[in-house]
Amino acid sequence: MLEFKDYYKVLGVARDATADQIKKAYRKLARQYHPDVSSQPDAADRMSQINEAYAALSDVERRAAYDALGQGRQQGERFSPSPDWEEGFEFSGAGVAGTEADQFSDFFSQLFGRSAGGPRGPQSRGGNGAGAGFAMRGEDHHARIVLDLQDALSGATRQVTLRSPRRDAQGRATLVERKLDVSVPMGIRAGQRIRLAGQGGAGGGNAPAGDLLLEVQFRPHPRFEIEGSDLIADLPVAPWEAALGGIVPVELPDGSRLKVRVPEGAQGGQRLTVRGKGLPGPNRGDLELIVQVVLPDARDPKIRALYETMARELPDFDARSAASPG
Repeated sequence: MLEFKDYYKVLGVARDATADQIKKAYRKLARQYHPDVSSQPDAADRMSQINEAYAALSDVERRAAYDALGQGRQQGERFSPSPDWEEGFEFSGAGVAGTEADQFSDFFSQLFGRSAGGPRGPQSRGGNGAGAGFAMRGEDHHARIVLDLQDALSGATRQVTLRSPRRDAQGRATLVERKLDVSVPMGIRAGQRIRLAGQGGAGGGNAPAGDLLLEVQFRPHPRFEIEGSDLIADLPVAPWEAALGGIVPVELPDGSRLKVRVPEGAQGGQRLTVRGKGLPGPNRGDLELIVQVVLPDARDPKIRALYETMARELPDFDARSAASPG
C-alpha cells in the first residue's frame, strides 16, 4: 500500500491550473525552499516534494494519467493502484523505466516508472540536432490493453480505444481518443507486447512514423488464474470422489469439457496436472487443478444421519493426526 500524494496541494494550485500557473507556483516555492537559500530544517524534504509534484504535473502525459487515477483521492490516503489503472492511455516512449522515477517517492516510481515517465529524446521533436532538415523516424508509443483469457486461448481481433494526452491553447491537458483494430495472437502471455507498425509518433519530414507497442494484461477470470503459460483452477470434488477416486468433468474457459481422473485418496489442496491444456504456443502450458473437497450440507436430515453413522462407526479416526505430515 502507498500513500496518495496530492501534487496540486503540494504546489498550491487548483486542479484546473494551466501549465504556466504550475510553472509559476513551482518557481515561487523553489525560491522559498531550495536548501541553498532556505534556513528551514525541512527545506530539503520540502524541495524534494516540490520537485516531484512538478515532475508529475508539468508533463502533459503524466498529468493526464495522474488526474484519471486521483479523482476523489485525498493527501495521505492509503491506496494501491490496480494493475490496469493505465489501461487505454497512450504514452510517448517505449515505456522503459527511466532514472528520473527513482529520484522520487515510491508513489511516483510505481505510477510513472514504466508509463508516462518513459524516455523522451530527439525523436519526439522530429530531429536529432544534426540540422533542421534532418528527417528522423517517429518515436515509438506505448499503451497497456487488458484482454480476456479467451482471447489468448483462441486468438482474436479486438477494437481498443486509446486516449492520448495533448495540451490545449491554455496549456491544460485534454485527451484525444482513437480506435484501433488489434489482432491478438493465440497464446500471447501477460506482459508481452503487440507491435503495431506505423501507429506511433509522426516522423520528421518524410521519415516513417514510429510504432505503437501494446502491453498485454488479462482481466481476472471467475475460475481460472494464469501462472506463466499454465492455467490454475480449483477442482471441487465430493468426499467419496476424493476417497474412492473417480472421473470428473472440468469445464474449460472456452466452454468445452474434458474428463479428469481424481486419484484414490486425493486430499484437499492436492494439485492434479493435465498436460498441454494451458495457454497455447511453442511451449504450451499445463492445466493445474487444485482439489477442493466439498462436504454435503449437514442441515439435510438424511445427510446428517449419514455423518452421525460415520462418527459412530469410525470412533478412532483422528483427522488432525491423519492430516499431519509423515
